[in-house]
Amino acid sequence: MSKPKSSSKPRTKVGARIRANKKKQLPLKDTRDMSLEEILKTTEDASPQNVLEQTVQYEKKIYDLEQLLDIAKSFCQNLDFKNLLESIVYITMAQMHVLGVEIFVRDILTSEELELETAMPIPGEKRPSIPANSSICTRLLQLNRPLTLDELKSEIKTSPYLYIIEKLSPTLVVPLIQKNHLNGILLLQERIAIGAETGYTEYEQNQIMSIASLASVAINNAALLEMSSTDMMTHLKLKYYFFNALTEAVDSAFLENQNIAVLMFDIDFFKKFNDTYGHECGDFVLITVADIIRKNLRESDIASRYGGEEFTVLLTDTGKDEAMLVAERIRKNVDEHKFVYNKQELHVTISGGVSIFDAKENLVRSPNEFVNQADKGLYMSKSNGRNQITYFDPAIEKKE
Repeated sequence: MSKPKSSSKPRTKVGARIRANKKKQLPLKDTRDMSLEEILKTTEDASPQNVLEQTVQYEKKIYDLEQLLDIAKSFCQNLDFKNLLESIVYITMAQMHVLGVEIFVRDILTSEELELETAMPIPGEKRPSIPANSSICTRLLQLNRPLTLDELKSEIKTSPYLYIIEKLSPTLVVPLIQKNHLNGILLLQERIAIGAETGYTEYEQNQIMSIASLASVAINNAALLEMSSTDMMTHLKLKYYFFNALTEAVDSAFLENQNIAVLMFDIDFFKKFNDTYGHECGDFVLITVADIIRKNLRESDIASRYGGEEFTVLLTDTGKDEAMLVAERIRKNVDEHKFVYNKQELHVTISGGVSIFDAKENLVRSPNEFVNQADKGLYMSKSNGRNQITYFDPAIEKKE
């Protein structure tokens, strides 16, 4: 078979344009903010070198879009609120080449303030917050674009909350907006210098706004899930969430040969607070006890309002001695706390039960059985005079 004769004519129109413009050198256009159609149009009168450089810029744009898709997947798959916020922070740091990122987000349950969730502590401030109706939040929502600190100061003029942002010294302030609501604020810290330029190009500002839009949607979804699994009065988790977490914890403890603990608490003589002082007083007692429980736990522990005046706690990687110590500390703090309602001082106590998962000594068959053991310990505390903690001993039950 004879080989086909090669043709000296260019095979494509693009090839024809390149040949026609070999001697014609045109200035390179910045295509970073251009659409595909605009980029292709610029190649009509471009030299091969310009076409190559524009192609590189276009490929970068494709790469950035692929990155945004990966970021969107990462955000959507992460529905745990705190983990999501950490993910937003680290992804923003990597994408924008900054040394740190802080994030203000709306309080999930009240939506009245934007609270600082991840940042280095500010001297004299425990947890800085900015009211959602402040001039800062209102103006960022109106502008819907990133601002430098100087631009923010120029736009706001004066605000009693501006000092909070000033102390964090951001190089860029980015609003997190979703459906005309400001869900949060990203503060980008010092940039990692690439050459002499440390500012943000228009293209980079568009990039961070794309990331901010994805983050805002993810925050809204995670907040909805958080609200649906949280008791609105005590701000502790609900019973069904607790059981889901306990199921996973039991499986993990079995595979890794670890101990986990379940604590169950009940407010002693709770009915008398409702009957004597009214249901608002009962709510006050519930909220305060829940707050004491939460403050005595680690970030990894889970507390729930089990029902009525009962609470459950899951302690991961915890044995008997440590679990009893935690439960006793909670009981003691409630006993010693001054409950004052309408200028009336109340004495509140709780009783508790503790159960430990142990693959050798107490291999519980289900989360229900695990919680029931802690409940039996609680019942023993009630029977023995209340205001005490009792460890459920599986060995004693087996003898009986």
